[in-house]
Amino acid sequence: MDLHPLLLQLHILASTAVSFISVVGLYILLTGTGEKFNVGRILQETSPYVWALIGMGLCIGLSVTGAAWGIFITDSALLDGAHAIYGVILTIIYSAKLSDVPADQLYTTSNLFIGHAIFWGGLTVGVCNLLCGLSVGVTGSSAALADAQIPELFVKVLVVEIFGSVLGLIVGLLTTGKAADFR
Repeated sequence: MDLHPLLLQLHILASTAVSFISVVGLYILLTGTGEKFNVGRILQETSPYVWALIGMGLCIGLSVTGAAWGIFITDSALLDGAHAIYGVILTIIYSAKLSDVPADQLYTTSNLFIGHAIFWGGLTVGVCNLLCGLSVGVTGSSAALADAQIPELFVKVLVVEIFGSVLGLIVGLLTTGKAADFR
């Protein structure tokens, strides 16, 4: 069975995730600590700053990873560089929402919403840019071949490929649009 290298990498990643989840699940089941695993408690007791910083880290990290992976596949930085730039731009926008908050006012409903909004916005943008980077990398080689035969196709292909990443940028901005600054 000969798999495409990208499919093989995705298969390995999925297998690793399933194995990890299985080991953690069996540990919780066999040690009798299942009642200690409470998602609601984790969401409420984790600092909103932690959620925001993890979201910003995922945004920039996954965006740069997608761009690098796409460049690796297609050997062209022209098509994939925008994905990393979108991640950096959104991380800067998200970081503007961070401000000093006294410890006794940190866990308000507003601050929890802001932290979770930045987390999910960063995760959405990062995953979108990761997948866009992969897809641009795969289609980039075909676009280069088509451009060699019909030069007018380059701009059309470039617009379509960048539009996919812009969708992630728009969704990330909409996700945190209602979130004010930490106060």
